[in-house]
Amino acid sequence: MSTTVSGKSGTWRNWAGNVTARPVREVTPASVDELTAAVRRAAEDGLTVKAVGTGHSFTAAAATDGVLIRPQLLTGIRGIDREAMTVTVEAGTPLKRLNLALAREGLSLTNMGDIMEQTVSGATSTGTHGTGRDSASIAAQIKGLELVTADGSVLTCSEKENPEVFAAARIGIGALGIVTAITFSVEPVFLLSAREEPMTFDRVTADFDELFTENEHFEFYWFPHTGNCNTKRNNRSAGPEKPVGAVSGWIEDEFLSNGLFQAVNLLGRAAPVTIPSIARLSSRALSARTYTDIPYKVFTSPRRVRFVEMEYAVPREALVETLRELKSMVERSALRVSFPVEVRTAPADDITLSTASGRDSAYIAVHMFRGTPYQAYFTAAEQIFTAHEGRPHWGKVHTRDAEYFSEVYPRFGEFMALRDRLDPDRRFANDYLRRVLGS
Repeated sequence: MSTTVSGKSGTWRNWAGNVTARPVREVTPASVDELTAAVRRAAEDGLTVKAVGTGHSFTAAAATDGVLIRPQLLTGIRGIDREAMTVTVEAGTPLKRLNLALAREGLSLTNMGDIMEQTVSGATSTGTHGTGRDSASIAAQIKGLELVTADGSVLTCSEKENPEVFAAARIGIGALGIVTAITFSVEPVFLLSAREEPMTFDRVTADFDELFTENEHFEFYWFPHTGNCNTKRNNRSAGPEKPVGAVSGWIEDEFLSNGLFQAVNLLGRAAPVTIPSIARLSSRALSARTYTDIPYKVFTSPRRVRFVEMEYAVPREALVETLRELKSMVERSALRVSFPVEVRTAPADDITLSTASGRDSAYIAVHMFRGTPYQAYFTAAEQIFTAHEGRPHWGKVHTRDAEYFSEVYPRFGEFMALRDRLDPDRRFANDYLRRVLGS
C-alpha cells in the first residue's frame, strides 16, 4: 500500500472542537520508510511536521500549518515476546484495538486510562494515565520505542539503547520526533473486582489516605454544587468473573452516563440557573454496584458526551487541601459547573517530563460541556493548582509556559538539551511547543 498524500489545505479539528489547524498537506504513510521520506521532503520544503492520532488532546500539541502525518496505516501488533512479556505495536494503533488483541492472547497492560479511543503514540506522548497506588501511567509501561528524528533517522530506544532518549521520548509531546512503534510490558490477563458507591465529599477527603492505601486503584468524582461523590475501587481478584449485566450496564453506562447526561448538559448550557439542581440529581443517579472482569473492561468506560478539560497533577500529600480549596472557590463564585471533578493518583516515575516524574502525584481534572464558556472556571482552578506546584497534563487545557515548567520539572533542562540535539531546526515545532518548551 502506498503513501497517501493530500495537497489540500483542509481544516483539522480535535475531538473537543476547541483546536483547529490548516496544514499545507497531509500524509498517511504505510511504512516507516514512507514516513521518513515524508519528514525529509518536509525539510526540503522548509515545512514543519506533526503527527496526529484521534485528536483527543485538548491542546494544540499536534496542530500544524506544515505537514500533518496521519498514522492510521501504521497499526497492528508487530510481535509478542512471551519470554520477555512484551508486545511491540505500531504507533497508530488505537488503544481499543490493542486491548482487544491482548485479551485474545491472554495478556493485558497492567494499568490504563479510562478511555481507549486514543492511539498508543498519542496517549503515551501526552502522558495519559489511569489511577494506581503502585502502577503508573501507560508511558511508564513502555520498555522500548522507535522514533523518527528530524533528519529522517530511525532511532530505537530502551534502557540499554539510547537510554537518554528513552528517558524523555516516552512522554515527548511530539517535540523529539515521530514515534513509529512502542514496546509495552504486559502480563497474563487477570481479573479486577470493581466496587462503585456514592460517598460524601467530607468522608472521601477525611478518609482519603486510608482509601488510597487499602486499594490498588482508587478514584472518585465530586459533583460541584453538592457534597456528593461517586467512588470506584479496583482490586485484583481470584474470581469468579462477574461482569456487569447487559441490561444494567446499558442503563448505567449508556442511558444515564451518556444519553441522559448529554440531555441535562444541553439543558444546563441553555439555562445555567438549572445546573445546581441538575448536579444534585446527577450525583444521586448512579447506584452502588460491584463487578469482576478483565482489566480493560473495568478500567475503561464509554465517553460520548463531549467536553473540554483541564487536569493538573499535584503532590499527592497536597490533594485534599487543593480539592477543598477548589470546592470553596466554586461555592463562593457565580460559576455553574455541570461536569463532575475527577480525582486519580499515580506513583512517582522516572520519565523526564511525566507529570509524576520524581514524585507521588494526585490528579484533579475539571471539565466543562462543549460549547459552554470554560475560561473563568479553568482560570480560577488553575490558580489553585499552580499554588501547589501543579503540573498540567500535556494534552489538556492550561496556560503555563516554559518558564513555569522549568521551575516544576527538575529535569526540564535535560529535555531541552536533548531536543536541541535531535531537532536543532525545530522541524517538529508548533505554537504550543514554543509556548511550553520555549524556542
